Amino acid sequence: MSARRKVLVVDDDPVIGESFNRVLTGKGYAVITAANGEEAIAKLKAEQYDLVYTDLRMPGMDGLEVAERVKAKQPWTPVVIVTGYGGRTSEERAYAAGVSGFLNKPLSPEMIEDSAARALARAPLPAPAPRAAAPAPEAAPAAVRKPNVLKNMLLFLMAPFVGLVYAVLLPFVGIGMLVWVALKKEPKEATPAQPK
Repeated sequence: MSARRKVLVVDDDPVIGESFNRVLTGKGYAVITAANGEEAIAKLKAEQYDLVYTDLRMPGMDGLEVAERVKAKQPWTPVVIVTGYGGRTSEERAYAAGVSGFLNKPLSPEMIEDSAARALARAPLPAPAPRAAAPAPEAAPAAVRKPNVLKNMLLFLMAPFVGLVYAVLLPFVGIGMLVWVALKKEPKEATPAQPK
């Protein structure tokens, strides 16, 4: 299984799909394209994607409907709308559906790369899969696991206080142990010296 992030690009213009492919493939992403909304929904049903880019205006199903369908089925999957036409109504509807952002055409390689990094950094974790009776899969490699940031921050902040408690209590524990060991030993009774 590959650790590459999978990106679905939905656009009726093949040049746009090729632009995303050229920029993101070099950065370690696997880019899959769909020419329209129906093809995109079929691909989303067949496999999981880490990020979806969709053009706003396409024949048939438009980008807003693609975004709404993606977010309804997989709310953790970030969706970015790509458009040469913007409008307040479209943006309000898209943000209400939960899109991560907008990219305005013409696109530059920096815009594509930055938007992918931002969308994936803000993406929530996927919902847990239902438990099956099958044996548990092997643990993901450390490079793939997502760190529990809150837990790590809490441990980092608590470390000095835990060390302080040990430093303060250690002498008392040591003295207590010495007293306990001393009391455990029974004193030998002294016998008076016999004169010769």
